[in-house]
Amino acid sequence: MNEIIENKLSILPELPGCYLMKDRQDTVIYVGKAKVLKNRVRSYFTGSHDGKTQRLVGEIEDFEYIITNSEIEALILELNMIKKYDPKYNIMLKDDKTYPYLKITNERHPKLIITRKVNKKSGKYFGPYPNATAAHETKKLLDRLYPYRKCQTIPARACLYYHIGQCLAPCIKEVPAEAYTEMIADISRFLSGGYKEVKKELQQKMNEAAEQLEFERAKEYRDQITNIETVMEKQNMNANDFTDRDIFGYAVDKGWMCVQVFFVRQGKMIERDVSIFPAYQDPEDELLTFLGRFYGEAQHLLPKEIHLPESADLELAQQLLNTNVYVPQRGKKKELVKLANKNADIALSAKFQLIERQEERTIGACEELGRAMSISTPLRIEAFDNSHTHGVEPVSAMISFIDGRPNRKDYRKYKTKTAAAHDDYGAMREVIRRRYTRVLKDHLPLPDLIVIDGGKGQMEIAREVLEDELGLEIPIAGLAKDDKHNTAQLLYGNPPEIVALKKTSEAFYLLQRVQDEVHRFAITFHRQRRGASSLTSSLDGIEGVGPKRKQQLLKHFKTVKAIREASEEQLQEAGLPVKVAEKLIAHFQQSEQKETP
Repeated sequence: MNEIIENKLSILPELPGCYLMKDRQDTVIYVGKAKVLKNRVRSYFTGSHDGKTQRLVGEIEDFEYIITNSEIEALILELNMIKKYDPKYNIMLKDDKTYPYLKITNERHPKLIITRKVNKKSGKYFGPYPNATAAHETKKLLDRLYPYRKCQTIPARACLYYHIGQCLAPCIKEVPAEAYTEMIADISRFLSGGYKEVKKELQQKMNEAAEQLEFERAKEYRDQITNIETVMEKQNMNANDFTDRDIFGYAVDKGWMCVQVFFVRQGKMIERDVSIFPAYQDPEDELLTFLGRFYGEAQHLLPKEIHLPESADLELAQQLLNTNVYVPQRGKKKELVKLANKNADIALSAKFQLIERQEERTIGACEELGRAMSISTPLRIEAFDNSHTHGVEPVSAMISFIDGRPNRKDYRKYKTKTAAAHDDYGAMREVIRRRYTRVLKDHLPLPDLIVIDGGKGQMEIAREVLEDELGLEIPIAGLAKDDKHNTAQLLYGNPPEIVALKKTSEAFYLLQRVQDEVHRFAITFHRQRRGASSLTSSLDGIEGVGPKRKQQLLKHFKTVKAIREASEEQLQEAGLPVKVAEKLIAHFQQSEQKETP
């Protein structure tokens, strides 16, 4: 514990509030809330912790806090701060699984669409549905039953939907708003269990049509009844009512938490959502934070009811979500909560070995590497490599690893500007200078370790730029390869020395992944540049074919070979004037004659 933290801990207030933990680069790495700030924040720096919390505490160099009037205000502030700073140790709700909804748009003439994006102000939503097929089947059924607008844009004349009775035709006549209001109410009742009443009405109409010998109409009613049975009644997990509700359960073990959510819609459990993440607060507090983000930034629609386990803070949850929140005491709802808890416990146990293995290969490997090099754990690593073919199209590349995993949004490509074509040292000097001048200018986070795909000479070049020119002290490592171009040795220090690493260690495997990735990224960029250059050179010197037409031809024909083989008519179809197309064909014919011995 440093002196700054020690002094701040001594003056913490005994009030509710929100706290922000920061690392040595003044980056917010964790946000939490507390009923009593003094007790909660102090707890991080006293006693023993599990590995997850210990890793967080090991990175904390400073903290801030904001007092609030109540615990619910602290919770809401915590959610806002998490959204603002996106701290790496907070719950990451980045599940790429979004559920489809049916939406009636807020338009003068509304239409029914399927969407995965929820904007509560733009329409009325129904769902979620377990998959796109279920949503499409339900929409097709509603399309047949209700004559709302079907066209994307209102046409100038009536379409087929009007003539078959599936649209009110606002294109040719005025449709009162009351008609749509009544229709939306009917659809809402239908999707909330009222489809059984619709089914009875259709059965009655079918019988009447059959008695009047109108067999075609009777068949239409029968088909609609069959569709309702197929789409709306094919699930077995039914409740006694048709209230939309979400059922939450959770389990905690070894510093990890699993939250399971059962979606009950129209009286049926249609889907579940599973989230597993590190937990740094009490489980009840973590659950409240999860609920706030689940219905906030994750954009899940609030159902009519939410059911939570007995340990949950019911009062705070009700204030936070502003809907009906219950802790069921008996019956089927309590059994569903117990089932969600049981599923969470099983999921956490089943995933634990995989999680521990991933941690060992990622953050664990970073920790092992830091110990071997006698530096702080390098959680942010940036690596550099050069690539060219005999000095042609020289390029450089930088990749970033965070917590032992590739962080592709921070990858960068460089076309060398000042370095000579064959000068690898010059290229490294230029790229290191450009990268970290930009980092300082834009106040970007500095890496904990810089890895150079090269030996002592390139390491020294990087050190000169960083320390002598920019005044930065960042550990620099070099990676030497063997005769088979495989990672062989880690170099570190001034002068550089070999760091003893077992080739079967996770730290060594991490360095291999870093070296392979930066080499792949650099050589891919080089090939792209070389390919563009070859196209340019093939079409150089042709009158009427400038840079724009070169790109136009490549976009149309995809390859230089296809351009060579194109006829005059095909070249004209690609947008070339007749005379330019003739000159292009003549150019390629002359090139072939020169190439033929």
